[in-house]
Parts: sequence; structure tokens; C-alpha cells
Amino acid sequence: MSTTHPATTTPAPTGALNLSRTTATAARVLRQLRHDPRTIALMLLIPCLMLLLLRYVFDGSPRTFDNIGASLLGIFPLITMFLVTSIATLRERTSGTLERLLAMPLGKGDLIAGYALAFGALAIVQSALATGLAVWFLGLDVTGSPWLLLLVALLDALLGTALGLFVSAFAASEFQAVQFMPAVIFPQLLLCGLFTARENMHPVLEAVSDALPMSYAVDGMNEVLRHTDMTAAFVRDALIVAGCALLVLGLGAATLRRRTA
Repeated sequence: MSTTHPATTTPAPTGALNLSRTTATAARVLRQLRHDPRTIALMLLIPCLMLLLLRYVFDGSPRTFDNIGASLLGIFPLITMFLVTSIATLRERTSGTLERLLAMPLGKGDLIAGYALAFGALAIVQSALATGLAVWFLGLDVTGSPWLLLLVALLDALLGTALGLFVSAFAASEFQAVQFMPAVIFPQLLLCGLFTARENMHPVLEAVSDALPMSYAVDGMNEVLRHTDMTAAFVRDALIVAGCALLVLGLGAATLRRRTA
């Protein structure tokens, strides 16, 4: 008597994250970036060059650099990671790479977490370089710990990564991805409190700024600039930036879907 064995099928990915699939995705993205030195240079060097330029723009007024340098230390990584991540992810969408990956036993959460992990690793290097340059070479005078500056800069870079992953779903070309910058980044830049205190703005604009994550990134940097110890306000600001990054990553995962049957 013969026994019929059921055919084995590849299990569909579950909603839970799988560590091996996530790290494999991150390793693939890093291997691709390794062959793109211009992108790596953009991510790692541009924030440092901008801080260097800013320091000598205010060469005759070092206190001005101290007042705004910490804020820009968080803003520059956010902007560069947004640009690089949105364009790199869009390339994979338009080339069909994401389509093929989604046809494999790879969950959306694994895919988005893998991208975040890969770009997050570069964000750590980027934030460390920019913070080290500003504090130990350019003489940025901060009252608190430089490690707290590094923490906020890293959270900002991760937020930029999350925003880039999210907006790439709505662009059909790299040019359109860049066009999202005025809509997503510029309003936050104007309303974050960099140019004037948020409480001095029109009440409507102040209310809008309270809903924008970059506002809390700047507030967190200013807390480090003015206080020797970690304050409750700093913890609140850091948690809000981290929470916004996680929320946008979740929205980014929701935009990942197959475009063909």
C-alpha cells in the first residue's frame, strides 16, 4: 500500500519580523551601496561639509554658530538621509527589485526593517562624523553631553530614512522623489524653531509646528545646548522623534504591495 505525502509548500511570511530575513535584506542593501561611492559620499560627507561651511560663515561671531550649530547638527542628517533613501528605494521600485522580493517568502515588515537597518547603520556613521567634527574640531560649545547630541542626530537621521522610504511610494521617478523635499522637509525647516522661537509664531503656525517631528529634534538639541544633565524635556523630545520614525516606517510598510497579479 502506497502512502501519499502532501506536497511541501513554502510558508507565507507572517506579520512578525524574522531576524534572518531582515538582516539578509540589510546586507543586500549595504552591498549595493558599497558599489555607489557617490551616494556614500553624499550621506557621510555632505553634513560635515555643511557644518564646516557654516562655522566659517559665522567666523566673526562664534556664539551664533553655537546657537544654531546644534540644531543644524540634527537637521542636516535628516535631509541627506531623506534624499538618499527616497531615491535609492525608488530605484528598486522602478527596476522591479521590490516586485521580485515581494514575490518571495519575505514579509513587508522584514523588507522595511531591512532597509531601515541598512540605512540606519550608515546613519550611525554619519551622525558620529558630524557630531565629532562639530564638537571636537569646530569647537561647538555645548553645556550637556556630546553623546546626547549624537543620540538626537542619529534619531533625526533615522527619521529622514523613514520619511524617504515612505515618500518613495508616491514618486514615479527620481526627479519626483526630489520634488517631495519642498513638501515634506521645507515646512518643517521653517517651523521647527531654527529661525525664531516657536512661541513667537502666529498661533496657527505654532500649532502646526507642534505636530512636526523636526520641531522636537531642534528642541532636543537645544536642551543639550543649555543643560548639563539629561532633562525630562529632552527625554520627551527624543521619544517623540523616535516614535514618529517608527510610525512612518509602519506607514512605509503599508505602501509596499505588488503591482502585478
